[in-house]
Amino acid sequence: MKKIADKVKEFTRAREVQALGLYPYFREIESEQGTTVTMDGKPVLMMGSNNYLGLTNHPEVKEAAKKAIDNYGTGCAGSRFLNGTLSIHRECEEVLADFMGAEAALVFSTGLMSNTGSIPHLVPRNGYLVTDKMDHASILDATRLAFGKTIKFAHNDMADLEAKLSRLEPDRNKLIIIDGVFSMEGDIAPLPDMLEVADKYGAEILVDDAHAIGVLGPGGRGTAAHFDVSDRVLGTVGTFSKSLASIGGFLASSEDVIHFLKHHSRHLIFSASPPPASMASVIKAVEIIKREPERIERLWQLTDYLRTNLENAGFNIGVCETPIIPVYVGDDMKVFNACMMLQQEGVFVNPVISPAVPPEHALIRLSLMSTLTEEQLDFAVEKLIKVGKELEFIPQPEPTATEK
Repeated sequence: MKKIADKVKEFTRAREVQALGLYPYFREIESEQGTTVTMDGKPVLMMGSNNYLGLTNHPEVKEAAKKAIDNYGTGCAGSRFLNGTLSIHRECEEVLADFMGAEAALVFSTGLMSNTGSIPHLVPRNGYLVTDKMDHASILDATRLAFGKTIKFAHNDMADLEAKLSRLEPDRNKLIIIDGVFSMEGDIAPLPDMLEVADKYGAEILVDDAHAIGVLGPGGRGTAAHFDVSDRVLGTVGTFSKSLASIGGFLASSEDVIHFLKHHSRHLIFSASPPPASMASVIKAVEIIKREPERIERLWQLTDYLRTNLENAGFNIGVCETPIIPVYVGDDMKVFNACMMLQQEGVFVNPVISPAVPPEHALIRLSLMSTLTEEQLDFAVEKLIKVGKELEFIPQPEPTATEK
């Protein structure tokens, strides 16, 4: 019988990439995540952060976190179910429910746990969990914990969704779980069309808005608000590690759903509650988002600016509609190479390779912050063009008659 020590030694792919000097993961950042970060003592333009509104290093957010530590300490020493519910947890949930226009909200210790701690408990043993094939890993992990059966439909394909739903028993519970904004491609789920199909077959929809809150919809309230259908979805899952400048996550839904999960979610009952500094950061971040709507306006101005410049340069950026902008490269090793070359040129970007995407869709993932400048984006595009030409994932100009 093969032992665990033998099994783990068989995983050699990462070490092979490390040996080539192309390993783009666990890169150390020596500063706060502003538009420029420090790596190996050198300034690098940050084009790979989810700090969409630039609040992670906002002085008011940092001060709120410090005050929470002074008032409550660094941790809670227990789960929410028992001794770990502080008044600041309740305050944060009330702020989030109000912000999202929901009856109630429930805070979890991580964004991943917001899905894995809610989805499995909402679908009964004989029910169905219906997911988009490009849904985030936390949704997929949640379906693996559920006793219901999982059905996948083609990405944003309403015909395929209807075909799958039409074959399911009409009297069974059906929960469609989708990303509002897909984290790799940067496109938006067609929620109104999806609701039309869902209503036809008695299904409900839960939206994971990790990359939409603070970005999409009136006041940054997410995908359902963007389409003005907030009252037609079961709820919205959010994370604090993007626009809300902290760590953790939440579900905003009806009071009945939240009450049920408070007494059934194993991730809530058997996990320590999130630290008070995180809650204070979220509360302050929501306050700033409400107070300074120009941050969201600026983020979209920069998105349009970068998207136009990348398209004009000849890059394939797919159908992205948001501040997540993929640059398709089409080869895993070429993506690794590009990321490290760009870092040497002073630009930090993220690699996305198989199995996160099909191998032919391997890409460089850019994500924007509202605090960036057009000059910084010009610098990033300049370096992308340089690397893209060298690695040949940007079209080369046709030679002139003289050159031929």
